[in-house]
Amino acid sequence: MRNSVAGLSSAFTVQRLQLAAKAALAAGLAFAIAPLMPGSAAEYPYYAPLGALVSMYRNVAGSFRQGLQALVGLALGIGLAFALVSVGDPSPLSVAVVMGLGVLLGGLPRIGSGSDWIPTAALLVLLVGGSNKDDFSFGYLIQMGVGVAVGIAVNFLVFPPLHFTAAATSLGKLRLALGRQLTDMGTALTEKWPPEHEDWSRRSTELAEAASTVRHLVQEADASRRANPRRRLHPRDVDLDYRNLRDLERVTFHIQDMTEVLSDVIWTDDAPYTVPFNDSAPLAAAMTATGELLASFDGEDEADQRRLFAAAKSAVEAGMATVAERAQEDSAVTASESILLSLHRILRAVRPAS
Repeated sequence: MRNSVAGLSSAFTVQRLQLAAKAALAAGLAFAIAPLMPGSAAEYPYYAPLGALVSMYRNVAGSFRQGLQALVGLALGIGLAFALVSVGDPSPLSVAVVMGLGVLLGGLPRIGSGSDWIPTAALLVLLVGGSNKDDFSFGYLIQMGVGVAVGIAVNFLVFPPLHFTAAATSLGKLRLALGRQLTDMGTALTEKWPPEHEDWSRRSTELAEAASTVRHLVQEADASRRANPRRRLHPRDVDLDYRNLRDLERVTFHIQDMTEVLSDVIWTDDAPYTVPFNDSAPLAAAMTATGELLASFDGEDEADQRRLFAAAKSAVEAGMATVAERAQEDSAVTASESILLSLHRILRAVRPAS
């Protein structure tokens, strides 16, 4: 039930509803304009709404690209059908040949979504066009072009989407998730082992998936601003989003490594390294302080972020000093140095701008 509700929710998001409304508007306009086309093209008005639907995409640049690729694919498919029809009448063999060649041509570079239209157009001209293939091909291509043009125009003029909010929100959620992971691991270091709470030890894959989702949303935000007239009214430094994303991807990598190391120390009997008892408290303090720093980027002002960064840096340095002092008396291989090195690299990645 929960999965079904989640699926329905994703199908009725505001962005999806906007896209559906614009697709409906574009299809209606295209069908209204279709009878006005010259010559035999007016006899095939039902292809205009199809062209509008083909060109409707989540962003303006994608709408233009997808519509153009579809028209290129149509032209190639029509040309392929004409070449085969000139050799002989439609037959099972010619249908098989046109499908095979159409799929092969679909592998041309930069054809994109137009690859599916090459065999489709060729088959329609071959079987539906019949003896009237010239008029059918002309009407098919013209009406699809009309629909594509209407679809692009509607997407450009009617509230062209900008996906900045989703990207910003996802960056904040990833920071919070990473901060929570660090603070949970810090808590585990102070509990009696094995710790009562072990959810954090199974989040490595979840964190990687979250980072991948954030990258997708930032790329979506970048694509949505291209050829979008609203970008001047809603400026956003997407390059900064990319820099923040790269920093958080590095942080995610280091936290995943720390998660695996600490999990091995706690639950793997034959792990080749340990965390000495005297190291637990300073390591926990360093993890917790760094986790609080990561969480602070989602709402705290710059002064608080600098204060938390200084506190995290001091905690990491204190942990290094403790481990170095202990190492003078005990030369055993421990995980403490690896954890502190990862924390140091995390701080270097999220250092506030000077």
